[in-house]
Amino acid sequence: MNTHPALTPGRVAVITGAASGIGLAAALRFAAMGLNVCLADLSPQAAAEQVAAASPRGASAVLAVPADVSKLASVEALRDAVYARFGEVGVLMNNAGVSPGGGPYDNIGQWRSLLEVNLWGVINGVQTFVPAMLAQKTACAVINTGSKQGITCPPGNTAYNVSKAGVKVLTEALAHSLRNEEGSRISAHLLIPGSTFTAMTRGDRAEKPAGAWTPAQVADMLVQGIDQGDFYILCPDNEVTREIDNRRIAWAAGDITENRPALSRWHPDYAAAFEAFLKG
Repeated sequence: MNTHPALTPGRVAVITGAASGIGLAAALRFAAMGLNVCLADLSPQAAAEQVAAASPRGASAVLAVPADVSKLASVEALRDAVYARFGEVGVLMNNAGVSPGGGPYDNIGQWRSLLEVNLWGVINGVQTFVPAMLAQKTACAVINTGSKQGITCPPGNTAYNVSKAGVKVLTEALAHSLRNEEGSRISAHLLIPGSTFTAMTRGDRAEKPAGAWTPAQVADMLVQGIDQGDFYILCPDNEVTREIDNRRIAWAAGDITENRPALSRWHPDYAAAFEAFLKG
């Protein structure tokens, strides 16, 4: 397997939402590969100690920057701190996210705070870092953490679905723009985790459900996907296979092409048809 040039020893990875979960798992994975790692989060210091222990060069390869991705000035300060310390950025992983949000007509305050982090945080990261990365004229990678909920949009947390649908659309447009930018050597990737046991998803559970992946498994698939040149890095889990994901996504798109009711997968009149479709 070829290694993406952005994932080679000595390059620099910036990860938002790096204090726990998938962000921390990615930081540990990148550090073990010999990359310099910048952890950005509200309180990243404790996580930075774990990452330093995983790095062949220890604390000298790790930078912890307190940052609030919902605030453009904070993301700009993050960029400045990274370039002052390491002089370049090879990997930008816009990963910070929060939940819950709200339904279509409730919890307007939660809607705003969630969108500020989950969507505007990614916009702020792309707008702030990508021009600087382009100016480097080096091979780089931008990873935005999406969600299957931003594709199939299950009923429930509509605000979260909207935020992740926005991240999907933004990342698709970013990939298109980068491949048409003269001199660009930056690839874009949409990370789409399956069920993953993190601080955000665990709720009251102390132990990981059998069906969920660990964040480390997601990080491993992320690296594999980047090396393969995948744009959509669609992760299965211990219960949902890639084939099931493919059929769920195809059914969701079929609501439009077949003129079915919105979210027909959860509509009682279509329950039998969906189950038959899922079984092939």
